[in-house]
Amino acid sequence: MDTRRIVVAAVTTGLLLASCAEEQATSPGSSGDGQQQSCATNDLPLFEPGTLTVATDDPAFPPWFEGPRRDYNGGYEGDLAAEVADRLGLPLEWVTEPFNKSYAPGQKDYDFDINQISITPERDQVVDFSDGYFNNNQGILALEGTPITDATTVEDLKGYQLGTQVGTTSLNFINTVIQPEAGAKTFDTTNDAKSALDAGQIDALVTDLVTTVYLRDFEIKGSVVVGQYPTDEQFGMLFEQGNPLGECVNKALSEIKGDGTLKKLQDKWLQDYLSVPTVTDS
Repeated sequence: MDTRRIVVAAVTTGLLLASCAEEQATSPGSSGDGQQQSCATNDLPLFEPGTLTVATDDPAFPPWFEGPRRDYNGGYEGDLAAEVADRLGLPLEWVTEPFNKSYAPGQKDYDFDINQISITPERDQVVDFSDGYFNNNQGILALEGTPITDATTVEDLKGYQLGTQVGTTSLNFINTVIQPEAGAKTFDTTNDAKSALDAGQIDALVTDLVTTVYLRDFEIKGSVVVGQYPTDEQFGMLFEQGNPLGECVNKALSEIKGDGTLKKLQDKWLQDYLSVPTVTDS
Protein backbone atom coordinates (compact mmCIF):
# COMPACT_ATOMS: atom_id res chain seq x y z
CA MET A 1 0.00 0.00 0.00
CA ASP A 2 1.22 3.57 -0.76
CA THR A 3 2.49 4.98 2.56
CA ARG A 4 1.61 8.49 1.42
CA ARG A 5 -2.09 7.52 1.34
CA ILE A 6 -1.85 6.18 4.88
CA VAL A 7 -0.33 9.46 6.11
CA VAL A 8 -2.95 11.60 4.32
CA ALA A 9 -5.79 9.47 5.72
CA ALA A 10 -4.40 9.71 9.24
CA VAL A 11 -4.01 13.49 9.04
CA THR A 12 -7.53 13.92 7.62
CA THR A 13 -9.04 11.76 10.35
CA GLY A 14 -7.16 13.72 13.02
CA LEU A 15 -8.41 17.05 11.66
CA LEU A 16 -12.01 15.82 11.59
CA LEU A 17 -11.81 14.58 15.17
CA ALA A 18 -10.26 17.87 16.31
CA SER A 19 -12.99 19.84 14.51
CA CYS A 20 -15.74 17.77 16.16
CA ALA A 21 -14.14 18.20 19.57
CA GLU A 22 -13.91 21.98 19.11
CA GLU A 23 -17.53 22.17 17.99
CA GLN A 24 -18.67 20.21 21.04
CA ALA A 25 -16.62 22.35 23.39
CA THR A 26 -18.02 25.64 22.04
CA SER A 27 -21.65 24.62 21.64
CA PRO A 28 -24.28 26.71 23.54
CA GLY A 29 -24.59 25.70 27.15
CA SER A 30 -21.23 23.94 27.29
CA SER A 31 -18.54 24.78 29.83
CA GLY A 32 -15.76 24.95 27.22
CA ASP A 33 -14.45 21.45 27.89
CA GLY A 34 -17.39 19.63 26.32
CA GLN A 35 -19.31 19.33 29.61
CA GLN A 36 -22.85 20.66 29.96
CA GLN A 37 -23.34 23.52 32.40
CA SER A 38 -24.45 22.24 35.82
CA CYS A 39 -27.59 23.98 37.08
CA ALA A 40 -27.04 23.06 40.71
CA THR A 41 -27.29 26.27 42.77
CA ASN A 42 -23.67 26.13 43.92
CA ASP A 43 -22.41 25.62 40.35
CA LEU A 44 -24.22 28.51 38.64
CA PRO A 45 -21.98 31.08 36.86
CA LEU A 46 -23.25 34.27 38.52
CA PHE A 47 -22.20 37.90 38.28
CA GLU A 48 -22.28 38.10 42.08
CA PRO A 49 -21.74 34.76 43.89
CA GLY A 50 -24.83 33.52 45.68
CA THR A 51 -27.21 36.12 44.14
CA LEU A 52 -29.21 36.36 40.92
CA THR A 53 -28.60 39.93 39.66
CA VAL A 54 -31.39 41.05 37.32
CA ALA A 55 -31.60 44.36 35.45
CA THR A 56 -34.46 46.46 34.13
CA ASP A 57 -35.07 50.08 33.14
CA ASP A 58 -35.92 52.97 35.45
CA PRO A 59 -38.74 53.86 35.55
CA ALA A 60 -40.39 50.46 35.12
CA PHE A 61 -44.13 50.46 34.57
CA PRO A 62 -46.99 48.23 35.69
CA PRO A 63 -48.26 45.72 34.81
CA TRP A 64 -44.69 44.56 34.12
CA PHE A 65 -43.44 45.66 37.55
CA GLU A 66 -45.06 46.57 40.86
CA GLY A 67 -43.62 47.73 44.16
CA PRO A 68 -40.85 50.07 45.28
CA ARG A 69 -38.34 51.04 42.61
CA ARG A 70 -35.51 48.48 42.30
CA ASP A 71 -37.24 46.33 44.94
CA TYR A 72 -40.10 44.96 42.88
CA ASN A 73 -42.57 42.61 44.53
CA GLY A 74 -45.04 42.08 41.72
CA GLY A 75 -45.92 42.63 38.08
CA TYR A 76 -45.64 40.11 35.27
CA GLU A 77 -41.90 40.45 34.67
CA GLY A 78 -41.13 41.15 38.32
CA ASP A 79 -42.92 37.98 39.40
CA LEU A 80 -41.38 35.96 36.56
CA ALA A 81 -37.84 37.00 37.53
CA ALA A 82 -38.60 36.13 41.17
CA GLU A 83 -39.93 32.73 40.07
CA VAL A 84 -36.77 32.02 38.07
CA ALA A 85 -34.61 33.01 41.05
CA ASP A 86 -36.63 30.76 43.35
CA ARG A 87 -36.27 27.76 41.04
CA LEU A 88 -32.53 28.36 40.82
CA GLY A 89 -32.40 28.52 44.63
CA LEU A 90 -31.13 32.11 44.74
CA PRO A 91 -32.06 35.47 46.28
CA LEU A 92 -32.86 38.18 43.74
CA GLU A 93 -31.24 41.61 43.47
CA TRP A 94 -32.44 44.30 41.05
CA VAL A 95 -30.16 46.75 39.24
CA THR A 96 -30.89 49.48 36.68
CA GLU A 97 -30.05 49.20 32.96
CA PRO A 98 -31.39 51.70 30.38
CA PHE A 99 -33.39 49.90 27.69
CA ASN A 100 -31.33 51.07 24.72
CA LYS A 101 -28.09 50.01 26.43
CA SER A 102 -29.25 46.50 27.28
CA TYR A 103 -28.82 44.94 23.84
CA ALA A 104 -25.47 46.60 23.10
CA PRO A 105 -22.53 44.18 22.72
CA GLY A 106 -20.02 43.67 25.51
CA GLN A 107 -19.82 42.70 29.15
CA LYS A 108 -22.89 43.01 31.38
CA ASP A 109 -22.82 43.81 35.09
CA TYR A 110 -25.82 41.58 35.80
CA ASP A 111 -26.94 38.03 35.06
CA PHE A 112 -29.84 38.94 32.77
CA ASP A 113 -32.10 41.85 31.83
CA ILE A 114 -35.89 41.54 31.73
CA ASN A 115 -37.57 44.61 30.24
CA GLN A 116 -40.00 43.80 27.39
CA ILE A 117 -37.01 43.19 25.13
CA SER A 118 -38.09 41.67 21.83
CA ILE A 119 -35.97 38.89 20.40
CA THR A 120 -34.70 40.04 17.00
CA PRO A 121 -32.07 38.60 14.63
CA GLU A 122 -30.04 41.83 14.85
CA ARG A 123 -29.89 41.81 18.65
CA ASP A 124 -29.22 38.08 18.68
CA GLN A 125 -25.95 38.75 16.86
CA VAL A 126 -24.41 40.45 19.91
CA VAL A 127 -26.36 39.21 22.95
CA ASP A 128 -28.09 35.97 23.96
CA PHE A 129 -31.77 35.52 24.77
CA SER A 130 -33.77 33.07 26.80
CA ASP A 131 -36.71 31.34 25.23
CA GLY A 132 -39.69 33.66 24.77
CA TYR A 133 -42.03 34.35 27.69
CA PHE A 134 -44.62 36.65 26.07
CA ASN A 135 -46.07 37.24 22.57
CA ASN A 136 -46.24 40.98 21.94
CA ASN A 137 -48.16 43.27 19.57
CA GLN A 138 -47.64 47.00 18.98
CA GLY A 139 -50.12 49.53 20.40
CA ILE A 140 -50.93 53.09 19.32
CA LEU A 141 -52.02 55.69 21.89
CA ALA A 142 -53.46 59.16 21.18
CA LEU A 143 -55.35 61.91 22.96
CA GLU A 144 -59.11 61.69 22.94
CA GLY A 145 -60.80 63.86 20.30
CA THR A 146 -57.76 64.18 18.03
CA PRO A 147 -58.18 63.20 14.34
CA ILE A 148 -55.80 60.22 14.54
CA THR A 149 -58.21 58.38 16.83
CA ASP A 150 -60.41 57.70 13.79
CA ALA A 151 -57.61 55.71 12.09
CA THR A 152 -58.40 52.07 11.39
CA THR A 153 -55.67 51.17 8.87
CA VAL A 154 -51.94 51.64 8.49
CA GLU A 155 -52.63 53.98 5.57
CA ASP A 156 -54.69 56.21 7.87
CA LEU A 157 -51.67 56.68 10.15
CA LYS A 158 -49.16 57.84 7.54
CA GLY A 159 -49.99 61.54 7.75
CA TYR A 160 -49.44 61.88 11.50
CA GLN A 161 -46.43 62.53 13.72
CA LEU A 162 -45.68 59.34 15.65
CA GLY A 163 -43.24 58.96 18.53
CA THR A 164 -41.63 56.20 20.56
CA GLN A 165 -38.60 55.30 22.66
CA VAL A 166 -35.31 55.05 20.81
CA GLY A 167 -33.96 51.59 20.01
CA THR A 168 -37.28 49.78 20.36
CA THR A 169 -39.10 47.45 17.99
CA SER A 170 -41.87 50.06 18.15
CA LEU A 171 -39.52 52.40 16.26
CA ASN A 172 -38.81 49.67 13.73
CA PHE A 173 -42.57 49.10 13.37
CA ILE A 174 -43.16 52.80 12.68
CA ASN A 175 -40.33 52.98 10.13
CA THR A 176 -40.97 49.73 8.26
CA VAL A 177 -44.72 49.14 8.53
CA ILE A 178 -46.39 52.55 8.93
CA GLN A 179 -43.69 54.61 7.17
CA PRO A 180 -45.20 57.99 8.16
CA GLU A 181 -44.60 60.99 5.93
CA ALA A 182 -42.97 62.98 8.75
CA GLY A 183 -40.77 60.14 9.98
CA ALA A 184 -40.71 59.13 13.64
CA LYS A 185 -39.76 61.21 16.67
CA THR A 186 -37.63 59.30 19.17
CA PHE A 187 -37.15 59.79 22.90
CA ASP A 188 -34.69 58.44 25.44
CA THR A 189 -37.42 56.93 27.62
CA THR A 190 -41.11 56.09 27.41
CA ASN A 191 -41.62 58.77 30.08
CA ASP A 192 -40.20 61.39 27.69
CA ALA A 193 -42.43 60.14 24.86
CA LYS A 194 -45.43 60.22 27.18
CA SER A 195 -44.70 63.86 28.04
CA ALA A 196 -44.43 64.68 24.33
CA LEU A 197 -47.88 63.22 23.70
CA ASP A 198 -49.31 65.16 26.64
CA ALA A 199 -47.76 68.36 25.25
CA GLY A 200 -49.06 67.78 21.72
CA GLN A 201 -45.57 67.37 20.24
CA ILE A 202 -46.61 64.05 18.70
CA ASP A 203 -49.99 62.81 17.50
CA ALA A 204 -49.59 59.30 18.86
CA LEU A 205 -47.24 57.22 20.99
CA VAL A 206 -46.33 53.70 19.88
CA THR A 207 -45.33 51.14 22.51
CA ASP A 208 -45.88 47.47 23.20
CA LEU A 209 -49.61 46.84 23.55
CA VAL A 210 -49.72 46.14 27.28
CA THR A 211 -47.84 49.36 28.07
CA THR A 212 -50.14 51.28 25.70
CA VAL A 213 -53.24 50.16 27.59
CA TYR A 214 -51.61 50.82 30.96
CA LEU A 215 -50.69 54.37 29.92
CA ARG A 216 -54.28 54.96 28.83
CA ASP A 217 -55.76 53.66 32.07
CA PHE A 218 -53.33 55.06 34.62
CA GLU A 219 -50.85 57.58 33.21
CA ILE A 220 -52.27 59.80 30.45
CA LYS A 221 -55.64 61.27 31.28
CA GLY A 222 -57.97 61.62 28.30
CA SER A 223 -56.02 59.22 26.07
CA VAL A 224 -57.42 56.39 23.94
CA VAL A 225 -55.94 53.34 22.29
CA VAL A 226 -56.24 53.81 18.53
CA GLY A 227 -55.57 50.11 18.04
CA GLN A 228 -53.07 47.30 18.06
CA TYR A 229 -51.06 45.86 15.20
CA PRO A 230 -50.23 42.13 15.29
CA THR A 231 -46.48 41.58 15.18
CA ASP A 232 -46.24 38.45 17.37
CA GLU A 233 -42.87 39.46 18.75
CA GLN A 234 -41.41 37.36 21.53
CA PHE A 235 -40.03 38.96 24.68
CA GLY A 236 -36.93 37.22 26.06
CA MET A 237 -34.56 37.62 28.99
CA LEU A 238 -31.29 39.08 27.72
CA PHE A 239 -27.80 37.75 28.59
CA GLU A 240 -24.26 38.70 27.77
CA GLN A 241 -23.31 36.73 24.66
CA GLY A 242 -21.95 33.31 25.58
CA ASN A 243 -23.23 33.36 29.17
CA PRO A 244 -23.85 29.68 30.07
CA LEU A 245 -26.39 30.72 32.71
CA GLY A 246 -28.92 31.04 29.88
CA GLU A 247 -29.26 27.26 29.69
CA CYS A 248 -30.22 27.03 33.37
CA VAL A 249 -32.67 29.94 33.10
CA ASN A 250 -34.28 28.22 30.12
CA LYS A 251 -34.68 25.06 32.17
CA ALA A 252 -36.39 27.04 34.91
CA LEU A 253 -38.57 28.84 32.34
CA SER A 254 -39.57 25.51 30.79
CA GLU A 255 -40.73 24.31 34.22
CA ILE A 256 -42.62 27.57 34.78
CA LYS A 257 -44.43 27.12 31.47
CA GLY A 258 -44.99 23.39 31.91
CA ASP A 259 -46.63 23.52 35.33
CA GLY A 260 -48.98 26.39 34.41
CA THR A 261 -47.24 29.10 36.46
CA LEU A 262 -46.58 31.36 33.46
CA LYS A 263 -50.25 31.18 32.43
CA LYS A 264 -51.27 32.10 35.98
CA LEU A 265 -48.95 35.13 35.90
CA GLN A 266 -50.40 36.22 32.54
CA ASP A 267 -53.96 35.85 33.84
CA LYS A 268 -53.10 37.79 37.00
CA TRP A 269 -51.27 40.71 35.42
CA LEU A 270 -52.07 40.94 31.70
CA GLN A 271 -55.53 39.63 30.84
CA ASP A 272 -57.17 43.07 31.04
CA TYR A 273 -54.69 44.59 28.56
CA LEU A 274 -55.03 42.57 25.40
CA SER A 275 -58.56 43.18 24.04
CA VAL A 276 -58.42 46.34 21.89
CA PRO A 277 -59.27 47.03 18.21
CA THR A 278 -56.87 45.91 15.51
CA VAL A 279 -55.34 48.31 12.96
CA THR A 280 -55.37 46.58 9.56
CA ASP A 281 -53.02 46.99 6.63
CA SER A 282 -55.73 48.40 4.38
